[in-house]
Amino acid sequence: MDDYCVDFGAIDGTMLATVGGKAANLGELTRAGLPVPQGFCVTTGAYRAVAEADELAATTPENARRTLLETAVPQDIRDAIVAEYRKLGDRVPVAVRSSATAEDLPFASFAGQQDTFLNVVGEDAVVDAVRRCWASLWTDRAVSYRETNRIDHTTTYLAVVVQRMVQSEVSGVMFTANPVTGTRDQIVIDASPGLGEAVVSGAVNPDQFVVDGPEIVEKRLGDKKLLIRSLAGGGTEHVEVGENDEPCLTDGQIHALAVLGRKVQRHYGAPQDTEWAIDADGELHLTQSRPITTLFPLPDDNPADHVYFCFSLAQGLERPITPMGRAAFREVAKSAFEIIIGDPASQSYVECGERIFFDVTKVLQSKVGREFITKLLGVMEARSSEVLRGLFDDPRYAVRNSSPTPAVKRVLRLARRFRVPVTAWKALANPEKAAREALRLEQEILDKAAGLSVEQALRQCVVPIMPRLAPTALIGFAMLGLVGKMVKTKPGELQTVLRGLPNNITTEMDLAMWDLAQEIRRDPVALQQFQNGERPAALDRFLARWGHRAVAEIDLGLPRWSDDSTYVTGVVRNFLRLEDDNAAPNAVFERGAAEAEAMIETLAKRAWGRGWFVRFALRRTRLLAGLREYPKYLIITLFGALRKRIADLGAGLVEQGRLAQVDDVYFLNFTELRSAEGDLRPVVAQRREVYDREMRRRRIPRVLLSDGTDAEAVHQGAPAEGGLVGTPASAGTITGIARVVMDPVGAHLEPGEILVAPSTDPGWTPLFLTAGGLVMEMGGANSHGAVVAREYGIPAVVGVREAVTRIKTGERITVDGSTGAVTTLEN
Repeated sequence: MDDYCVDFGAIDGTMLATVGGKAANLGELTRAGLPVPQGFCVTTGAYRAVAEADELAATTPENARRTLLETAVPQDIRDAIVAEYRKLGDRVPVAVRSSATAEDLPFASFAGQQDTFLNVVGEDAVVDAVRRCWASLWTDRAVSYRETNRIDHTTTYLAVVVQRMVQSEVSGVMFTANPVTGTRDQIVIDASPGLGEAVVSGAVNPDQFVVDGPEIVEKRLGDKKLLIRSLAGGGTEHVEVGENDEPCLTDGQIHALAVLGRKVQRHYGAPQDTEWAIDADGELHLTQSRPITTLFPLPDDNPADHVYFCFSLAQGLERPITPMGRAAFREVAKSAFEIIIGDPASQSYVECGERIFFDVTKVLQSKVGREFITKLLGVMEARSSEVLRGLFDDPRYAVRNSSPTPAVKRVLRLARRFRVPVTAWKALANPEKAAREALRLEQEILDKAAGLSVEQALRQCVVPIMPRLAPTALIGFAMLGLVGKMVKTKPGELQTVLRGLPNNITTEMDLAMWDLAQEIRRDPVALQQFQNGERPAALDRFLARWGHRAVAEIDLGLPRWSDDSTYVTGVVRNFLRLEDDNAAPNAVFERGAAEAEAMIETLAKRAWGRGWFVRFALRRTRLLAGLREYPKYLIITLFGALRKRIADLGAGLVEQGRLAQVDDVYFLNFTELRSAEGDLRPVVAQRREVYDREMRRRRIPRVLLSDGTDAEAVHQGAPAEGGLVGTPASAGTITGIARVVMDPVGAHLEPGEILVAPSTDPGWTPLFLTAGGLVMEMGGANSHGAVVAREYGIPAVVGVREAVTRIKTGERITVDGSTGAVTTLEN
């Protein structure tokens, strides 16, 4: 009998495969002396004796359920269940709950995926409830959930918890960290009269209480109109009751629950999602605990009261960055901190959730730092700027350094070291020559990197790119800003000057992709090859020039287009469907350039006697502003070369039998890459599992506090009336059909549709060539997407909160790139 049933008190943490996640936790809590109602577990051995999971996995979920429901429970298993049930008392009511081996995991709670049966009374009823729990492993929702979380059906088995029923006066759930904001110090309690199923299932609008330290900081009363309660002979009933405007918990009970929650969290060492009940005698019971799976991870070294800014999101990456990609950024960060502050070991570079953050606490505590970072992000990632501003009044981040002197000295030192004034003057005096010199840097950097190790190249060739090129592009934008102060302009007029800019490497790439499509269209042989999935010579020529680019290309560990041309071929297919010559990207670009020249004349005439200077300034803007994209292009070019060298090292590790495949090398760091011995395959397997799990994460905080708070979740900003509001990025108004695209690879965008995306980097921009407009959740007026949208003359609004969830594909929307408004219309 012991093979089939085990008492809670005999369950320990090593028995997950035998008792499943829920029972393992209840056993752990029982052994810790916490108030868990008495019970036992019907083990996975009983389930296996009735049906083999690999056989059930080969059939449909419906057939699997039917098999389990129609197969008789073997007598020895029935006897074991009945014997344990009798130990609880004579016909004692119990809760019968599923406990799968893949359940209550750190990354997947499985909450509600299998069935629970409450107030079960009698031996036959208990045995039947156990059988129905087994069958619930194969409900459509449970199967779908496992598939979504990539959990193998054939390795998942079901145990069943049989637990003394608590006839609760009030019950509910308690999170030992705030699941909405991520704040680790807050306990959130949802409570309602009767059995907890009403709260857990979402059938009732419960009371909610938030406890922060010793204080109850929030009480939100629900209507509590539904009550679930036990029936005398077994089972439950749902009762509609009148609205109750009194809290169902006293302050004393709230504090008692908070104390219990903290005990549970201390025991597990991680925030917990618990279920609890208070009976008629006022006794508190703990009926379940599992990890909160949605919290964003915190840094390993995490001092109190710090602020972390997500660099990954600012660069348009929601996805995690590969271990090698992060290793590369660590080297770059060392170089940056050594050059800027003289400390390569600065702790400002932070990784968590497989993404890159920067600790900006000291920046916020500096008057100059606040102004600098919020203005910089205002043109790069406007929403992040707004969220950081929301922290200005937090006393933890109050200004401690008001003097501008240290910052001024640092800027002057860097300007002198990198000859910034000389570079800026040359650009102003002879912009054509300055542009030519900038564009010659590519080969110089590649030649220098060839004589260095990968790590040395990252430290010596990346950061110095910015001071050598940034002044040239900044002169262009400075001239634009100066004209804006001299001449009274209307919304969008200055942005028009930035259309069809020359010397923009991203535009050059996009137009080269359009030329590729036209070359294939004109060549019947190449067109047939392309349609057959073959690679025509024209595509090979394109990849020879641009194959080092990619979507999410700042991650050195991700494939380039030369490794996988799927994205390029998808864009070319979109281009081949474009029949309107007026909508051709090259025509759009040429019109944009002509409109820009016409706007220069318009503004010059408006300036009267200073028209000569307006022409002088804006022509320099036209020649130099496009170089804004060039520093990143050079970095990505370098990454492409270094990636090939890393792949060669990976091939050597494969030959030695230390890696399974070459691509596994991107799941190592440089120390492991250079190691002389050891099997690296287990390391790679573990990191791929974590990476794949993070790929499924839906919410990434722009700004993360060290207590786990997602600062954006508590800083909503001013509500928009009549639609969504973001940052104006490219002037003009467009009304059209929205197309929400989460990943540009394989994306289909009809000409004229409005592209709605979480973020974009240069790898997305070929889609802009057929888009009628652009809406992005992230970005600022000078982010990559905004720059290219302006050049193509498509209206764009960026930094639109929750754009990809609030706008649906197929909806008609209006995008006003001058005001930042996005309005959904009736079709």
